Amino acid sequence: MDGSGRTAVATFYAPGEWPERVALDEGAAHHASVKRLVAGDPVRLTSGDGRRVHGTIAVLAKRRLEVDCEHASLELVPAPPHVALWAPIGDRDRMLLLAEKAVELGASAWRSVAYRRSRSVTPRGEGEAFREKLRLRMIAALEQSGGAWLPVIEAEADAASAMSEGVTGHSILLDALGPPIVDVLGEAHAPLVIACGPEGGLEPGERAAFDDNGWRAASLGHNVLRFETAGIAGLALARALLRST
Repeated sequence: MDGSGRTAVATFYAPGEWPERVALDEGAAHHASVKRLVAGDPVRLTSGDGRRVHGTIAVLAKRRLEVDCEHASLELVPAPPHVALWAPIGDRDRMLLLAEKAVELGASAWRSVAYRRSRSVTPRGEGEAFREKLRLRMIAALEQSGGAWLPVIEAEADAASAMSEGVTGHSILLDALGPPIVDVLGEAHAPLVIACGPEGGLEPGERAAFDDNGWRAASLGHNVLRFETAGIAGLALARALLRST
């Protein structure tokens, strides 16, 4: 059940203003057809910037989906405490999996970060074409989860450039050498940035750069985790334990 007490229905991403009838694209029409929806079925729209509204399918054709909005049902969802994720540029499929779960866990922002060991990975997720694939995967996850907020995808950068820009608020590096993350999060508050290292781990100079820029190391346990596992665990704990300012 969703927050309004209605039975859960299919959700479609619809950014921008919502007139009385909202026209969606061919991808949404295909999605609706796959779900075997028909004209008259209830659906929900999400803007990705905190708005959700219920509606009814008015037109469903091969390349067109039109939804009549019930503006009285408009829901304004407050943004959760800001948690950004720095994901390492690595294996494309594993990055896409992490992006999907980041949306489900309510990440506020995403940045793809290149480390020295990122260069040895192939095929790796980088460049404009991959950025678009990442965005589409996030939209699909937003629709599946019925969320209201889509993460901001920040500019891809190498580790040194990303750190030189600085961060606002607290910054945590997921690192087995640090204290338990529950202890670190107990002292943190939003806004927060969580960084995952690359496949194969950080090189000593990169770890030192994080230290020099005021990042706190935090451990998720003794086992060596894949970066997508670490990112999922770190986000989940941050959402559960983070204090708001």
